[in-house]
Amino acid sequence: MTSRLNTQIELTSELIAAAAEAKAWPFEEAQKIIKRYEKTGYPDTILFETGYGPSGLPHIGTFGEVARTSMVRHAFRVLTNDKVKTKLLCFSDDMDGMRKIPDNVPDRSILEPHLHKPLSAVPNPFGGDYSSFADHNNVMLCRFLDTFGFDYEFASATQYYKAGRFDEVLLRAAERYDDIMRVMLPTLGEERQATYSPFLPISPTSGRVLYVPMKNIDAKNGTITFDDENGVETTLPVTGGNVKLQWKPDFGMRWAALGVDFEMFGKDHQTNAIIYDRICEILGGRAPEHFVYELFLDNLGQKISKSKGNGLSIDEWLTYAPTESLGLYMFQKPRTAKRLYFDVIPKAVDEYFTYLSAYGRQTWKERLNNPVWHLHDGNPPAVDMPVPFALLLNLVSASNAENTSVLWGFISRYAPGVTAQNNPELDALVGYAIRYFNDFVKPSKKFRMPDDVERGALEELDKKLATLPGDADGNDIQNAILDVARTIERYQDYTKKSPEGGPGVSVSFFQMLYEVLIGQERGPRFGSFVALYGIAETRALIARALAEQLS
Repeated sequence: MTSRLNTQIELTSELIAAAAEAKAWPFEEAQKIIKRYEKTGYPDTILFETGYGPSGLPHIGTFGEVARTSMVRHAFRVLTNDKVKTKLLCFSDDMDGMRKIPDNVPDRSILEPHLHKPLSAVPNPFGGDYSSFADHNNVMLCRFLDTFGFDYEFASATQYYKAGRFDEVLLRAAERYDDIMRVMLPTLGEERQATYSPFLPISPTSGRVLYVPMKNIDAKNGTITFDDENGVETTLPVTGGNVKLQWKPDFGMRWAALGVDFEMFGKDHQTNAIIYDRICEILGGRAPEHFVYELFLDNLGQKISKSKGNGLSIDEWLTYAPTESLGLYMFQKPRTAKRLYFDVIPKAVDEYFTYLSAYGRQTWKERLNNPVWHLHDGNPPAVDMPVPFALLLNLVSASNAENTSVLWGFISRYAPGVTAQNNPELDALVGYAIRYFNDFVKPSKKFRMPDDVERGALEELDKKLATLPGDADGNDIQNAILDVARTIERYQDYTKKSPEGGPGVSVSFFQMLYEVLIGQERGPRFGSFVALYGIAETRALIARALAEQLS
């Protein structure tokens, strides 16, 4: 993925006209921002914001907010003919107190004395030259965002609070304290109501973020009074980073202080959105446009969490697939809950290259609904991918390849003229396939022995393949395979029809081929696999299966 802001596209009249009618969700969200200012005119800069809680290492869900928001930003710039300035602010809530120790830190004992201190004041347990726990996690986030070429500005809550960027609105919060409390108190239980305050002072003695009741709010002097942890009555100004706001008021305060125009968040925030909006308005701001996305789930169907470290990490996805496949996964159905685990990677990779292949043949109307236009900010590359990722995985499985040169031997025969040098994208995919196979497919491979009917089918398939020329293409091979299956009663499917009008072929036939020959339950089109692997090699594989030599 490359940034639209770094690689300009030509905004032709045809493109702009197609964008005005585009139905892809980034365009729908961008239209909301246009409507927001249709009567007043645009401000100097349209501000897009994303939030990050550095209580744990950044996960893919965090990245997804930035990727998706960038897509909306790009769509907005196209719709406005790039005549309105925009900015994307990635805001880290690193002044939040560390309420629990994350499960995935290397040494919990380092952090235990620092519970409830701002994350930016908690020591870094990961090693390296980082000033704090939050600093390390913030750098990890920025490193990944930079890898994707996003155009953004990073912001630290600690720095903004201490530098006085929020002071004006914090003083207003002191003035309108009662209005804020009237919004917040009905959302709390009776016990919590008795002690609640939107202001959280930072203890001058312990450095912790304190959840304590206020004894006095002095709006004129902009101070709050409370009992510190040592029992001493203490007065602090609400400015200069001496206090922060509770997380719900903090949302609204930040929107009002910065003039945020668009922010998306997960479904777990949806019921609170009305609270954020109301507090923003109380503090003199205008609530931004929202986009609520569904949450990502791990392999057990549980919400992924930075502190738990479940699901996929950013680096883990990139170990097994190109970055664009992750971008595609973020683009597709953002309002549908999706599992974010290793088994989604192969499909995402192949779908990306399928969309990319289709792009050059499409009209502008079709292109603007094609995910690759959004992933590449209007500049999708021209890439020829002759071998799908799923097929490469089966090739690795059948050939037991341990290095890329073995796979390239098969590829060069299958696609003459294609080399690692003239198709670096395919070469990268070959490396990904070997790593993915070794880590996820190989450990679960389980060959089964064929029964008598299956042995007969394999023997007939071997004879049929022997009649084909060595350079037969995938379609001819697939048809030959189907011819064999149609003659075997077990694999006849009378709900389908063959080209000759007889019964079609049951999918159980191909499942049998994969279970017996590859050690997996399913795979891509078997004729394509044979064309890539080789007819002679496939016949040898059948012979080994019949001799019960596969394991």
